Amino acid sequence: MLFNELGLSAELLRAVDEKGYREATPIQIKVIPLILEGRDILAGAQTGTGKTAGFMLPILQHLQMSPTNRRSVRALILAPTRELAAQVAESARVYGSHLRFRSSVIVGGVSINTQIAKLRKGVDIVVATPGRLLDHLQQRTIDLSGIEILVLDEADRMLDMGFIRDIRKILKVLPAKRQNLLFSATFSDEIRQLAADLLNKPTVIEVAARNKLADRVTQVVHPVDRNRKRELLSHRIGSENWKQVLVFTRTKHGANRLAEQLCDDGLSATAIHGNKSQAQRTRALADFKAGKARVLVATDIAARGIDIDRLPHVVNYELPHVPEDYVHRIGRTARAGHEGQAVSLVCVDEKRLLADIERMLKCEIEKQVIPGYEPDHRIKAEPITQGRGQRSSGNRSGAQNQRRSGPPKHRSAQGGQRQRPAGRQRRAG
Repeated sequence: MLFNELGLSAELLRAVDEKGYREATPIQIKVIPLILEGRDILAGAQTGTGKTAGFMLPILQHLQMSPTNRRSVRALILAPTRELAAQVAESARVYGSHLRFRSSVIVGGVSINTQIAKLRKGVDIVVATPGRLLDHLQQRTIDLSGIEILVLDEADRMLDMGFIRDIRKILKVLPAKRQNLLFSATFSDEIRQLAADLLNKPTVIEVAARNKLADRVTQVVHPVDRNRKRELLSHRIGSENWKQVLVFTRTKHGANRLAEQLCDDGLSATAIHGNKSQAQRTRALADFKAGKARVLVATDIAARGIDIDRLPHVVNYELPHVPEDYVHRIGRTARAGHEGQAVSLVCVDEKRLLADIERMLKCEIEKQVIPGYEPDHRIKAEPITQGRGQRSSGNRSGAQNQRRSGPPKHRSAQGGQRQRPAGRQRRAG
């Protein structure tokens, strides 16, 4: 279906056309008409499905068709990380380029005073991470009493990162009469409970089966000894002339170390993680997109929201502790109809993690041993640590205190470190 068949205004269709899009994706076809009708939505959509435009276009049309003389925040989008918030805000700017609406990004890691100054001038759309938005609410520098549409984007990730209490605090200050849109890659019991509390007679939409991977992603596992992973990674990048590679590690320290080692191997590489300042992270991502850095090494949380249309290669240098994160990682490639490759370098320590991923996917991933990098079967498995400074689940108050008082360099990817729900393991990122 073409965008001009979805009931969008001429100004929005012009912006879509300038972006180079004509045909809407399945999620856009399903949600745009329903949002335009004012319905609450519970939508299951993986990354790369076009869901951001799916909610941003009808939000802009709603603002356009119901003008107000009061310059106040009318639409609020909550996102789990700075990068995703920036991506959503960019969508508002691009699709609203022929409309006179102002948007603002409210995230940690940058000056709150700059954000306050922009809010005082008046904005229509706010894209925020929960921690920094609460900071503004506590300082009374933002008024959410005029919110007409609320979006929870990647709600499953926000719950995983321990934002549920912050979300509920934010909900308490919003007007009762509003439209609610909840997007999630998976429909866990926690997501369904949140939806039951938040949504009013929602329409449930699923465009793909739970944890279904993009059809155009080729997956392969290379068994290799833990101390030869970096050597094998450099070999594959160099011998096959990979130009753009997103590599995942489990920890911030590991991301820094690997980026430095790859640079020593003659490969331009940079790292992105929660201990980097927002300016550093923005610059690293810009260099990667522009081709100045051939390899971007990232942790899971920092990579959330990375949106690159033609990213050909994703490498799991270390497998994630949580199987669903594997889906999120390799969902960075094979977007917008393009093909991609997901490579996992797996040592003896990670056999259980690999088995968990394959059990979730309900299939076995192809194994390929690279000649010259055959694993030494005499090496015994060692316990996998999750990095330095990890708390046990349950130390919620400590994480909260750190978010309120800690300097940016100690904060998480969205500006406030969060405790994962009890029973789930935390990741460094």
